[in-house]
Amino acid sequence: MHFNHIDLDLQFPQVMGILNVTPDSFSDGGAHNSLDAAVLKAKAMIREGASIIDVGGESTRPGAPEITEEEELERVIPVIKRLRQETDVVISIDTSKATVMREAVAVGAGLINDVRALQEPGAMQAAVNAQVPVCLMHMKGQPRTMQQNPQYSDVVAEVIEFLQERITECVEAGISKENIILDPGFGFGKNLEHNYQLLAQLPRLIATGYPVLVGVSRKSMIGQLLNKPVGERLAGGIAIATVAAQMGAQVFRVHDVAETVDAIKIINKLRAVK
Repeated sequence: MHFNHIDLDLQFPQVMGILNVTPDSFSDGGAHNSLDAAVLKAKAMIREGASIIDVGGESTRPGAPEITEEEELERVIPVIKRLRQETDVVISIDTSKATVMREAVAVGAGLINDVRALQEPGAMQAAVNAQVPVCLMHMKGQPRTMQQNPQYSDVVAEVIEFLQERITECVEAGISKENIILDPGFGFGKNLEHNYQLLAQLPRLIATGYPVLVGVSRKSMIGQLLNKPVGERLAGGIAIATVAAQMGAQVFRVHDVAETVDAIKIINKLRAVK
């Protein structure tokens, strides 16, 4: 897949390092809030094996407040500029705002990662014009309220149906099928059972033929099951990444890059010796 002058082979699993330049992310809010700290963190994740850095300026944790377009631009654009100047990694912009998408791609982002699947005003056209890959995620509701008793008749079928509808909209708007990645949205409007049903049946989403991104790092689906606080969820996250990689998922969005890269290397070795 071609990411704004950089190619990545998604036949092999890729690790996406999470770079939250926000004061209120659920896991690392405020830790990388200055430009220098954010760039240092990104470079550390690249050394650990991340092939994609996902830059986000607005928290999407449950209950998170919305921020203005100007605030988001001020947080992410300087970071993306520096990373493009100083690294050769694929840069992803984690946003739902059309203007942020346009500005981010203009300064070097090669992937639009949108938890709202290009449904916000102007987002679809911004993505079409950007001509870079997009990651479409399923979310039931909005971040502020999404975990207030989410209900499904069949969570797996409904997630796949939603994503297929978004694919159709994207292709009709002018986005190439080859530029689409899918994310089932673990933890976004799903309870514990929903999340593990999605994980167990992840091959159904992979069978659509589109690359699949898995983002479970440090999330409550690990914490609730294992009774672990945010800082003690690494083992659970590696277990899920390993299972998902064996199932065929291609992109892993994580905080703990080095450990995930190690797990993926083992999966790749197992595939090679069969």
